[in-house]
Amino acid sequence: MMNEENISKRSKNMSAIKSKDTSIEVILRKELWKRGLRYRKNDKTIFGNPDIIFKSKRIAVFCDSEFWHGKKFLNGEIPKTNSEFWIRKLNKNIERDKTVNKILKKTGWTVLRFSDKEIKLSLNLVANIIENYLKQ
Repeated sequence: MMNEENISKRSKNMSAIKSKDTSIEVILRKELWKRGLRYRKNDKTIFGNPDIIFKSKRIAVFCDSEFWHGKKFLNGEIPKTNSEFWIRKLNKNIERDKTVNKILKKTGWTVLRFSDKEIKLSLNLVANIIENYLKQ
């Protein structure tokens, strides 16, 4: 059972998590820049606020945390404390991602989503995938 102090600590920790310029975004952007690929970041004019966009090619790239975007949750990993809250929250995040994908695709965008694990373990592969889409 969580006491008030633990809840306060958890809340403080969660609120400190950034939604833009995360380490995985920075790693990927540096690799893309190094390859001469120019992009915009966190463009609020594009539905869903993609992390990286190539506006002229209509390519939206999302760098997704496996926790926040529900991949671990879908694999059966549910936080042990405040489980009901997290189940609702992660389901909502998953549904939001599906909606963003659907709307962007309907408006002519190509949506590329990469997990933090994919970016960290296979940075060159991820960058190659993006580069291939840009060449099409």
